[in-house]
Amino acid sequence: MALAALNHSRGRHRLRVLAFMSPWLIGFAFFFAYPLAATVYFSFYRYNLFQLRPVGLTNYRFLFKDPYAWKAIKNTLWLVVVMVPLRVLFGLGLAQLLTRVRRGGNLLRSIFYLPFLIPPVAATVAFVFVVNPGTGPVNGIAAKVGIHLPDWFNDPAWTKPGLTLLALWGIGDVMIILLAALLDVPKTLYEAAAIDGANAWQQFRRITLPTISPVLMFSVVTGVIQTLQYFTQAMVAANASQGNADQAGTTTAPGYPDGASLTFPQDLYNEGFQQFNMGYACVLALVLFAVAMVFTLILLRRFHAFADDD
Repeated sequence: MALAALNHSRGRHRLRVLAFMSPWLIGFAFFFAYPLAATVYFSFYRYNLFQLRPVGLTNYRFLFKDPYAWKAIKNTLWLVVVMVPLRVLFGLGLAQLLTRVRRGGNLLRSIFYLPFLIPPVAATVAFVFVVNPGTGPVNGIAAKVGIHLPDWFNDPAWTKPGLTLLALWGIGDVMIILLAALLDVPKTLYEAAAIDGANAWQQFRRITLPTISPVLMFSVVTGVIQTLQYFTQAMVAANASQGNADQAGTTTAPGYPDGASLTFPQDLYNEGFQQFNMGYACVLALVLFAVAMVFTLILLRRFHAFADDD
């Protein structure tokens, strides 16, 4: 009798837990599990929204000989390796600077954060105009003082550095998160370290970095995921540099100039919604998902190793 009552109580407890989890489970099923399963299913078909024809592994084999996909992969990895660390380091530097400002700190925070509030399309168009060698003030002023800046978004060699500068201009999100983390470090730790004779670098290395390491890891992981999905700024910059800022991004082929701004999400979008190769686009989506998962797992393992060392 007691055992039956215990089993009944456990069953009711499981039902309560399931009831509380049901909103998440429903959302997970409809917005993640089903789309992922459908993507895997359609990746084995040639699908143009009207005809569905099984092709086996043809879409996967085509990925290995698709020059546009490999160009997009190369550009996207460049942005991940260069843009993400620079954004985190620059945001950390600004945050560290703001913690030491005695007067005008709130004004400086607002100034640094404001570019992040500008919509990405408007911010990109404005940035391309500002650094345009023919009409923009930056290159013009630099030329007057004897500095010749490159044609950022019309030169394939400088397009990705130009996009990186654009990302550094809108550094407000990373800066504000790291600033909050720095302000949360107990000042007593710095005072104790100073009494023990630790210099500024030793305090930063042994106190600041270990304390804010979870926030740094969050910034790096989210930055990698966002960069792997980098689409709007690259597309708008390519169109604006061609003088097509007033047209929809879908009217021109992505990647200007010479494929330098072609990112993996742009190639996926082009295959799926411009060329209507939905089956192959599903393969690209699965690759993007897998790469994001691998990067996240590697970063989390490195973070735990760093935390254990400290």
